[in-house]
Amino acid sequence: MIRRIQMSQNLNQLVIRNILNNEEYTRRVLPFIQPEYFEGVYAQLFKQVAKYVHQYNVLPTIDAFKVQLDETDSLSDEQFRHAQEVLPELFKGDESDLNWLLDTTEQWCQDRALFNAVMESISIIDGKHKDLNKNALPDILQKALSVTFDTNVGHDYISSAEERFDFYHETEERIRFDLDYFNKITKGGVPKKTLNIALAGTGVGKSLFMCHCASANLLDNKNVLYITMEMAEERIAERIDANLLNIPIDQIENLSKNMFTEKINEIKTKTTGKLIIKEYPTGAANVNHFRALLNELKLKKSFVPDVIYIDYLNICSSSRMKAMGGSINSYTYIKAIAEEMRGLAVEFDLPIFSATQTTRSGFSSSDPGLEDTSESFGLPATADFMFALVSSEELDQLGQIMVKQLKNRYNDLNAYKRFVIAVDRSKMVLTDADENDQNLVDDKPTFDKSDFGQGQQAEDDKFRDFKL
Repeated sequence: MIRRIQMSQNLNQLVIRNILNNEEYTRRVLPFIQPEYFEGVYAQLFKQVAKYVHQYNVLPTIDAFKVQLDETDSLSDEQFRHAQEVLPELFKGDESDLNWLLDTTEQWCQDRALFNAVMESISIIDGKHKDLNKNALPDILQKALSVTFDTNVGHDYISSAEERFDFYHETEERIRFDLDYFNKITKGGVPKKTLNIALAGTGVGKSLFMCHCASANLLDNKNVLYITMEMAEERIAERIDANLLNIPIDQIENLSKNMFTEKINEIKTKTTGKLIIKEYPTGAANVNHFRALLNELKLKKSFVPDVIYIDYLNICSSSRMKAMGGSINSYTYIKAIAEEMRGLAVEFDLPIFSATQTTRSGFSSSDPGLEDTSESFGLPATADFMFALVSSEELDQLGQIMVKQLKNRYNDLNAYKRFVIAVDRSKMVLTDADENDQNLVDDKPTFDKSDFGQGQQAEDDKFRDFKL
């Protein structure tokens, strides 16, 4: 115990001494060190040297620093006497290797951050913390574990040209669709660390789309996590069964156990991926629950997903704020959920798919836009890729759903602005529509040759003429 205390004191002195004497070291570590990492008088010494450097942009001399300590009222009499005693020792130069100093300081910062987080967590568990409750524990520990020295100060446009050229020619890993036009508009699938949103009215096909894509990903040897807050796990599995077994959903219950088992075993031979379906109560789960689930799946099942489907975003809860008594408006609340969900995608290095409802006017619209997103325009502002699924009597008769791009960070939004995909709702299956139904004009499909499709093209032409 005595040895650990002495070691801690030595590290406190090492960091302060080099901050006072080594300008290169100071410039590189000062943005990352917090006063609470230090113990006793060293915390006050760090505050004073940081204040001096920020104000004058140079390291203090011993005389200047003594004057600053004389003028401050933040030191107790005992701390002031201790500071005067150690000051001559702290202004002695240090010949230590800079790389070793940086590595040692980073490790010390990480250890101190974790120690402080554990102590704060104990006070929360004991009910002694003034502001935080147990819901804050995951964020406190996560923040402590993420402490690091990020020495990257930006991309130098001229000097980094070669690295940039290599980046342009890297093959980025993407999650592909089994639908041709979706691959065209995303340049071969969605990248990792992204949030992708389907906008549709009630009953149009949000869950159908996600169940179909989850099934396609599984057959593409991907690990898929499907989180549902709208339907039971078994109902989602039933839809995926209809898709993969190629059987109408109302006929699945008529299969004998042997026949059902044979078909599942046949699917098993076609993929090395896994599909996990997890249900949460509506409105009760947030990204902290999802993060805990991901960690538990990795620990207990050695399961690490390649893609996550969350059905659906608007009925998740926020981990940062509570929607109580109308004190938080829907714009802020839904935007917070979207930001947290995208943050989860970045943290676990995978794409997330989810969905949202249209407004009442958007539900009846044959040409919805971003303004038809229900509850919060902050959602499309956060999403990387957003598209609308549109149904109508004409399209239902043709067995099709229209897709309209609303936002696209992967490709030109105006290329293939609209197109149609074929749908078999009885089997929960989506397929590429016949190319004749796309009626390509300048590589931009007007989605079909029906009266409905031609009417939409006429409306677009009228709007374009109006703008001109």
